[in-house]
Amino acid sequence: MSSGASYTDIEVTRIDHVATVEIQRPPHNFFDQSLIGQIADAFEALDEDPDCRAIVLCAQGKSFCAGANFGTGKGDTTASGDFTEEGFKNTTGNLYREGVRLFGSKTPVIGAIQGAAIGGGFGLSLVADFRVVAPEARFSANFAKLGIHPGFGLTVTLPNLIGQQAANLMFYTGRRIGGEEAVSMGLADVLSDLENLRADAHKLAAEIAENAPLAVVSVRATMRQGLAERIAKATDHELKEQQWLRSTADAEEGIRSVSERRPGNFLGR
Repeated sequence: MSSGASYTDIEVTRIDHVATVEIQRPPHNFFDQSLIGQIADAFEALDEDPDCRAIVLCAQGKSFCAGANFGTGKGDTTASGDFTEEGFKNTTGNLYREGVRLFGSKTPVIGAIQGAAIGGGFGLSLVADFRVVAPEARFSANFAKLGIHPGFGLTVTLPNLIGQQAANLMFYTGRRIGGEEAVSMGLADVLSDLENLRADAHKLAAEIAENAPLAVVSVRATMRQGLAERIAKATDHELKEQQWLRSTADAEEGIRSVSERRPGNFLGR
């Protein structure tokens, strides 16, 4: 069945007790406040659907979500989106408030990650309780390569998931982690292939949905207790750090170098 709500950049469907929320901004699915708000609206609507017991979050195209776009959200111009200073000041705080809504939802979420989940897109993938990945998946907290601070609550979610030391390594280096390594280090839960990725994500979602729904929601609430509040506090701090770093010469160089696919020439100012 299809959702009765109308969205511009996502599609929501449900078969039996498993809903699918598909991001539809291919090929790279850059996100902005509008897209995150639509996903949050969908999650909250599915929370109110008594027949929905699990959600699969997936995306069309080559990438799961290759980063943020703080401009219109429609232009796939670079892998880092539109990081204008005006964009940061005018939209990022509202974007993060929409992101906090995702962490406040009640229904278990399984992410199906077929390709790049970079920067804020990496943060979006960590909204999910579990991740099913293809070997082609790529996770990167590439913020230091851009000359800015991590965002989207990653300073909370990533160390929670893989430990402080492994998170530090990803933050400090900006390195990309492939699907197989992601599973081995606990960043992802199931290794699949591109052909069977969504089916395997739905299989895990259906396994969860077989259980008593009130009990699953109760257990999940216990295990994620206080998470949305921690994310809200963390994103306030992340935004402050991102904004002052965005005004530095290194950030200008980092954003340019990532766009040009070359190492940054940083001067520490």
